[in-house]
Amino acid sequence: MHYINFESKYDRFPTTKISGFQAYRGYDSIYEELCSKCGANTVLVFDYYPGVDEKEVMQLIDRFDANIKIATYDIFKESAQINEQLKYHITEDRVFGKMYYGDFIDLIDEEKLSKAQEQVQNTSGLRIVYGVAASLVAKGDVLVYFDMARWEIQMRFRKGMPNYKMDNADEDNLRKFKRGYFIEWRLADKHKARLFDQFDYVVDTNKSNDPKMISGEAFTTSLKALAQKPFRTMPYFDPGVWGGQWMKEVCHLDCDQDNFAWSFDGVPEENSILFDYNGVVVELPCMDLVLYQPKELLGEQIYARFGAEFPIRFDFLDTMDGQNLSLQVHPVTEYIKKNFGMNYTQDESYYILDAQENACVYLGLQEGIDKKQMIDDLRAAQKGEIIFDAEKYINKWPAKKHDHFLIPAGTCHCSGSGAMVLEISATPYIFTFKLWDWERLGLDGLPRPVHVEHGKEVIQWYRTTQWVKDNLVNATYEVQEEGNDCRIEHTGLHALEFIETRRYTTDKVTVHDTKGTVNMLNLVDGKEAIIESPDHSFEPFVVHYAETFILPACIGAYTIRPYGMSENEEIKFIKAYVR
Repeated sequence: MHYINFESKYDRFPTTKISGFQAYRGYDSIYEELCSKCGANTVLVFDYYPGVDEKEVMQLIDRFDANIKIATYDIFKESAQINEQLKYHITEDRVFGKMYYGDFIDLIDEEKLSKAQEQVQNTSGLRIVYGVAASLVAKGDVLVYFDMARWEIQMRFRKGMPNYKMDNADEDNLRKFKRGYFIEWRLADKHKARLFDQFDYVVDTNKSNDPKMISGEAFTTSLKALAQKPFRTMPYFDPGVWGGQWMKEVCHLDCDQDNFAWSFDGVPEENSILFDYNGVVVELPCMDLVLYQPKELLGEQIYARFGAEFPIRFDFLDTMDGQNLSLQVHPVTEYIKKNFGMNYTQDESYYILDAQENACVYLGLQEGIDKKQMIDDLRAAQKGEIIFDAEKYINKWPAKKHDHFLIPAGTCHCSGSGAMVLEISATPYIFTFKLWDWERLGLDGLPRPVHVEHGKEVIQWYRTTQWVKDNLVNATYEVQEEGNDCRIEHTGLHALEFIETRRYTTDKVTVHDTKGTVNMLNLVDGKEAIIESPDHSFEPFVVHYAETFILPACIGAYTIRPYGMSENEEIKFIKAYVR
């Protein structure tokens, strides 16, 4: 089956070329470069993001004839002590923890740290300190940071990698991911961000036994350059129990896979960015850009409001020839703050990028339902005593291409089968309270987590049929913008949500201005478009159908027009920004 009538040019590996720097590929090349920087009395520090394979890196470390080699693994507290210290944040839940805002030093044995620091100071010759948070022992004469993207860490969790300093290789992957999300990655990002301008080198460790190293200057220069131009993150794709077939065709994925359920294409917390140094492609976490260039990327206003966090998220949910998503609800702000330590919540929307006949979206409650009976039925369904009658309680709306369904937190919802959803939302993405999962097991063979007790605390019971129809289903109206002679529509989001979305339909040039805040867009119809700078401050940037792209706040004015298409052929793109 073909879902589109043209050849997709969707680019899975969007890469930015950087001139004037070289990348060192492989441990042989890295060793030679580092040796050239080490004198007779040098402290060489290898600092890691948790998840980096230390056994692999040891093939580099073991080549050095150092007088001492200090592993930071040995100065961290023992796992039982760490678990006891963090038990409030780890929780017993499979999915949800509580956000930890501390530092690595909280988990380190300070007496052992002090001895390690003294050992470095009191020893001459070549000294090596290596491991997570190694720069707490010594900044060193040469500081090398080994980086890794969160998605790769998750893939390694699935293959049996434990959390840092933990003996939990066989633990439920959801629990390992939870520990990363709520604790490890928060500590590591905070630690890393303090060191950006001190790095002598940065190593991409995302591919096993294929490291690529760049200088600290190349690292900071590349991030500064990316913050001044349109760019895309590298998307990733994952199968799921409800997954569909659309992304296989449009995004050029493995046809032998049963399905692909979802994709993150435009989630800087999770996605990577790719830089090409004379043919060597280096992958870095996009969070490095957010943390290093927050004002340039986000804008002063968003930075003041959210800090160094990218507040908008675009992702794909594919149920084309697939199944319904789980029936779910997201926590309201007060609940997510009190229970999980997050400052804002997972408000979202479903933009229907494509749809089959009979596609639908479940959204909001039926009029006049019995609240207690609904919760009792959900509990009974969770125990396997009944099959939950979703349509007795939840509205089922027909969905067609380019519909936009708004989903402020607290609204019961899910996409039905036969839809290709571009989800436009606030960035928090783990906080889904599943209410009913249609009697399914996960791909791991375990029941998928259901959180009826959380859900019942946040459901907004007044969001019934008429209210949903008036406020959340295609709440679209035309707007005028100076300088643009085309159809422009406000499509969302709801007044309770902080994101504005506008859809442009045009066969000519449209003019835009970031007005000091980051813009995130997707080409929702048409083969290609080109983004250009009126004053040539950045090179023309071509995007293809279904690609998400980011315009940093500091860009200011830009234009978008159809590209590589027949005359008078239209494009549609949707733009999101913080109100």
